Amino acid sequence: MRRGWLAGSPAKTLAFGFGSALLFFALFAQSRAVAAAPMRLLYSVHHAIFGNIGTYSNTIEKKDGATLVFTHAHFRVRILGIPLGGEEGRHVEEWAKNRLIYFHGITYKGSKRFVVLGKAVGNKFVIHSSLGTITAPASVHPANPWSANILDSRTMMRVDTGKLEKVRVEPGKPVSAKIEGETVPCREYELIGNTKYWVWLDAQGVPVEFKVDDNTGMVTFTLSHCTGCSLDDRYASRR
Repeated sequence: MRRGWLAGSPAKTLAFGFGSALLFFALFAQSRAVAAAPMRLLYSVHHAIFGNIGTYSNTIEKKDGATLVFTHAHFRVRILGIPLGGEEGRHVEEWAKNRLIYFHGITYKGSKRFVVLGKAVGNKFVIHSSLGTITAPASVHPANPWSANILDSRTMMRVDTGKLEKVRVEPGKPVSAKIEGETVPCREYELIGNTKYWVWLDAQGVPVEFKVDDNTGMVTFTLSHCTGCSLDDRYASRR
């Protein structure tokens, strides 16, 4: 989310044409045989100024040494019940041996549509977007903290535009996070670039919370439900 993401048209504008994106991701998922049950992480999203603005999810599937990550972002901003705009995005990542080998993302901000396509080529990762063609190092990581491997890269790719950003990772420090009223021991990592990110990982490397210092205000993503992760038993006991 960057400046301008709040300036959009009503929700029906976002929905128009998004069917093509949904169809792509459905076909991509169906084309892959999944051996094990996927892990799904669902986050509630809170903006420092606008309050609760939506949800964000990562579904992680593993098969034959490859990892697929399906992401869905759904943001709506309202003040006193009046819609100000929103953002809808879906993207898929494919990883092999901890290297990103494929990325396809479609994001709608108001009436604007952004498409990012990336593929590993030799020892580089080539990105095509409205910015043109960009060549990134093989270690590039989308700005999507679905696991602890986000700490291994010093180059982040914006999932909405394909823009690259150099980051440095500060050493983790022990802290605790509140997940549905329960205290979860974790470690806090700060990723510093043009944008500041914070990620809280539990003992199994599950991101239980992360924050983005957006130029419209701090945005906090808090794990609200998980399936197939280290916290699954806690949620299962409440179902």
